[in-house]
Amino acid sequence: MRDVLCVPFDEQHELVFAADCSGGIGLKQYDVVQAPYDVVSYYGARVSLMELMSIGATPKAFVLQNFVDDGSWDKLVAGIQQTMVELQLSLPITGSSESNMPLMQSAVGVVAVGTVRKEEKRINITPMDARWAVIGEPLVGEAVIHKKDRIIPLSLFRMLLQVDGVYEIIPVGSKGISHEWKLMHGERPLRCSLPSHASAGPATCVLVSYHQKQEPLLQSLAGTLFYPIVNEL
Repeated sequence: MRDVLCVPFDEQHELVFAADCSGGIGLKQYDVVQAPYDVVSYYGARVSLMELMSIGATPKAFVLQNFVDDGSWDKLVAGIQQTMVELQLSLPITGSSESNMPLMQSAVGVVAVGTVRKEEKRINITPMDARWAVIGEPLVGEAVIHKKDRIIPLSLFRMLLQVDGVYEIIPVGSKGISHEWKLMHGERPLRCSLPSHASAGPATCVLVSYHQKQEPLLQSLAGTLFYPIVNEL
């Protein structure tokens, strides 16, 4: 199970949709976390595009739902465009703004739309003897702003997509590493030096399955962001 929706398109392709949202994060008086709107949308776009690209899909378009106000649209678009720059993408953006009802807290929703060849979809393709690691650390809220150096960079994520011997890359969300692990392995236990139940907010880390021969390369690419998982059968 992955956080994407795949819909048959033709004999060879599927449409893929990935979504993310945030609430109470922005510059309104009652927001829980104070953050500029380009930062808010940057991380929302990051999540949805990482989810899309991690299964082998090619992004085609982006949808923005702005519940802040009309005046925040350009800042939100700027954040999305920054995400695209870091992922070497150029996508059309459409969406809508709530301009009738003023809200007391900020809210933003994003959807990435893409296509994937059925034979190239990277879901449930990890062999049983694969090794696993977490790259990046689980962070949420203000920690995302103050500990940027512990977040997996999009440049590194993009490189991992191209490494031979990397089977699957699974962005970790708000339910933590253990949640993503259980979706893949059921009750199969794991050991990791990171807090496995901590929220990873806007996909600040990823689970990676890989052939053991690629471990030195992954350690070199990720540096101190590489956290091996020791799983027990």
